[in-house]
Amino acid sequence: MNKSRLTTLRNTFDSLNIDAFLVTFMPHLRWASGFTGSNGVGLVTKRNAYFVTDGRYEEQVKREVHGWTTAIARDYNLYELMLKRKWFRSGTRIGFDGNTVSLTQFQDWKKKFPKVFFRPRAEVMEKLIVSKDENEIANIRKAVEITDKVFADILPLLKPGVVEADIAAEITYRQRKYGAASDAFESIVASGANSALPHARASSKKIKKGDMVTLDFGCVYHGYHSDMTRTVAVGKPLYEMLKIYQVVLDAQKKAIEAAHAEMKVFDLDAVARDHIKEKGYGKFYNHSLGHGIGLQIHEPPKISWTNKTAVLKEGCVVTIEPGIYLPELGGVRIEDDIVIRNSDCEILTQSPKELIVL
Repeated sequence: MNKSRLTTLRNTFDSLNIDAFLVTFMPHLRWASGFTGSNGVGLVTKRNAYFVTDGRYEEQVKREVHGWTTAIARDYNLYELMLKRKWFRSGTRIGFDGNTVSLTQFQDWKKKFPKVFFRPRAEVMEKLIVSKDENEIANIRKAVEITDKVFADILPLLKPGVVEADIAAEITYRQRKYGAASDAFESIVASGANSALPHARASSKKIKKGDMVTLDFGCVYHGYHSDMTRTVAVGKPLYEMLKIYQVVLDAQKKAIEAAHAEMKVFDLDAVARDHIKEKGYGKFYNHSLGHGIGLQIHEPPKISWTNKTAVLKEGCVVTIEPGIYLPELGGVRIEDDIVIRNSDCEILTQSPKELIVL
């Protein structure tokens, strides 16, 4: 058990007007307890920590969850067992994550525990996990290293006639080969006009000579995610594509150079967005600058012009990924993972960013 994490959670109780917190979202439960399974519930009180899961994880819990009072629900009904164990005391005010608990689940709790006061509290855990400790950063760093290595492997495979989906399959295979537990998300391999779609899926389209190819992929290592995008050219690209590549690259570099702790995410987004607008491509940049990564591929903070209040915290790991997308022609996105430090940032992604023409 990471006692400091539970202490940090408990320190929020008074301001939240609660006596305990119910951890139900699996990435949050992993952060708090170390449990890597798919089914479990944690109840953190001011003095104790209770954990329940089902029989599939009986041995796993012994290995992973330490310092918690644990129980195994043989019938998969975790909350019935918690009721029998009397972990919910009458009159207790229990907070829970209002962003991830369904209305049906909330209503079920109120029926099972009529003398308990359940209090939805949004973004409690999100605020706690936003700054990573050095062990967490080390896991993200390793995930990024795997992604960098796979990118180098993939480059020689990008040739005219090769199918996008085949490249995506190679990415998955090689990430697992180098030690990843899984892909961080469905890899994007988008060539030619497909690269004008920010979230294009790898398709049966064959890469053609002169195509720009956007590769957006990442992996999971010890639960932590990487996320990288590079856009390369297979043969000599059109002049317009060369032009927007440089605009995106300059915007991305400017944003990375500007990033530091306590900077408003709104202002960081503006660094890249303003540069792209100045070059005449503002209407072709239609997504946020980046997002946090960790035990989830998308975590706070969202680095966006719509996020008016959030600031970057020291130790948070975020992506910086501006892009320009020209309909029917193609697009360019360049993305790195960075760690926010006190007065600057640390760039984790090491793959080259200058345009590669294959």
